[in-house]
Amino acid sequence: MPHRGLMKVFLIVGFLSFFVHGHAKPDQSQPTEKNQFTFSWPFNPSSEMKPRGGSTKGPSVTLDKQPNSEWLAKSEKGLSKFEMDRRSILAMQGAYRVTFDFVETMNFKPPFAPARPYQSWGTEYVYVVEDKKDFISLQHIMVMFFLEPSDDGQKQKVSKPMVMKHWRQDWQFEDRDLNVFTGFNTWKKESFSMKDVDGTWSQAVYQVDDSPRYQSVGFWTHESNFSSWQSRETWRPLPRREFSVRSDYDVLLGTNEHIITPQGWVQEEENLKVKLKSPGNIAEIDAIVAKEVGVARYERILGHDWSGGDEYWKKTSGFWAAVRDIWSELLAKNENLIMKKSDYSAPLFQVMFQMASDPTMQSNINASKKSIILEKISEYVASNS
Repeated sequence: MPHRGLMKVFLIVGFLSFFVHGHAKPDQSQPTEKNQFTFSWPFNPSSEMKPRGGSTKGPSVTLDKQPNSEWLAKSEKGLSKFEMDRRSILAMQGAYRVTFDFVETMNFKPPFAPARPYQSWGTEYVYVVEDKKDFISLQHIMVMFFLEPSDDGQKQKVSKPMVMKHWRQDWQFEDRDLNVFTGFNTWKKESFSMKDVDGTWSQAVYQVDDSPRYQSVGFWTHESNFSSWQSRETWRPLPRREFSVRSDYDVLLGTNEHIITPQGWVQEEENLKVKLKSPGNIAEIDAIVAKEVGVARYERILGHDWSGGDEYWKKTSGFWAAVRDIWSELLAKNENLIMKKSDYSAPLFQVMFQMASDPTMQSNINASKKSIILEKISEYVASNS
């Protein structure tokens, strides 16, 4: 994908605007202008609490109201707990419209004024990258269409697709070695006993350039009409919806739940926004800035044109496999890994996306090409030990 097209994506929607199609009845592919949280500080002026976030609009979508095949596979009779867990993770694959809602519910520092809520939307396809029984990797790819003015200015037309590799989630059964975020662009390896992780799955989340984001451990539970995974307490970097507009906290500290349903899945978050004095150490005075809750809804859709995402992933999957291998090696051999906050010419995601779009890097990824990728990634690593 051309570099100019990538930058247009970021300028229009940032990192959290994506979008999807489905079955049953037409539905909006973006929130309406008057949407507002029902519990978002109703006595504050509405102008102060109008949600910020993606303002782009897309064509209508059709939601899929029928139970999908992955859900039906998870619900077969006689499965072991381990197999039900596995199939619940695999049920997250597929085509989605996604909506994001975040609101601060409490503030703990003067002037005790809430930040504006956040809302965004998008469409994305979740691909299964690997399935090795006790390890599953899922890659999110955004394929987005926008409504634009027509040439005659009378009505809107649908844009060409915007395609971008998004985040990745890796799931490992009874994972004893985690790379835990500790703040200030630092990740620390933590090892656990078998007793600590018995029956659990870890979820590792990676940035769009496959650098680490956060990792946690939790249990899956299964009911007749939903399954859910609840994380333990997790430290996470500032999300992209916040890091360019907030400097008053250093880490999100909270829990993360994935709920799988017949029509898709939902990610719920409950976070504290926390100041640190050093990596892994919470500030001693006025450390907790605010509390927020968040909901990301992944609703299955039908009829959306995913060919752009399919083509992109077919061309670049070999390159990104090499990138994943390099990060896995860096994280495995170092107890601590620190990423640079600045002192580079361009963000790592831009550099990696440019490399991925280079036809010479899209096939036959040999040792020489892996060395080039490693050299570039190493420019962004401040230190490791």
